Amino acid sequence: MDFTINGFLKGVKSGFPIALGVASYGVVFGVLSRQAGLDADHALLMSAFVFAGASQFVALDMWLTPLPVVTIIITTFVVNMRHILMGAVLTEKFKSLTFPQKYASLFFLVDENWAYSLNAWKKGDNNAALLLGTGFIIFLSWFASTAVGSILGAGHIDPVKWGIDFAFTAIFIFLAIGLWQDKRDLVPWAVAAGVAVLCSHFLPGKWYILCGSISGSITGVLIHDK
Repeated sequence: MDFTINGFLKGVKSGFPIALGVASYGVVFGVLSRQAGLDADHALLMSAFVFAGASQFVALDMWLTPLPVVTIIITTFVVNMRHILMGAVLTEKFKSLTFPQKYASLFFLVDENWAYSLNAWKKGDNNAALLLGTGFIIFLSWFASTAVGSILGAGHIDPVKWGIDFAFTAIFIFLAIGLWQDKRDLVPWAVAAGVAVLCSHFLPGKWYILCGSISGSITGVLIHDK
């Protein structure tokens, strides 16, 4: 795999439409963070250093007084365990990269640029910097939209009323369609969805995310290896 400035810039350009979608639920996070009691500075610090949309939303759900620090850490760890699977997929792709190239890319790793980059690599693009480029523009969008949302949140805007709460779901549907290869993908997707829904009813917290991810991944390996 190559790692060039042109690949990075291509990632930035290609990731711009994704970044616009991310901005919509970044605004939602900013609004909800203000309603949960965080001021703009703390919301921006969370978006800058955590940079994990799902985990940040989960943390807001548990943002109470006194703050349940241990519970938040454990729950967000479970939510982010899917990154273990995502990182495993990147192992071979990043084999030839330097330490700074690998870990700069991994800091900006989110579901959206992971899915986009995999799709681009499967189509023949051989530049690993795509992941960093798309992740960087998504990061800027997430940070800026958090600021906007925090300002709007001071005015008690309702995300549901404006429909921007659905953006999180919509962008993942879009990414899933881009990853579709053939009808064999339907089975692991169905297994992942079914297990996730089932576990959400019987397991506490966000374990359903990990259970759905693992079951879908195992099913995909079994099917595609035949």
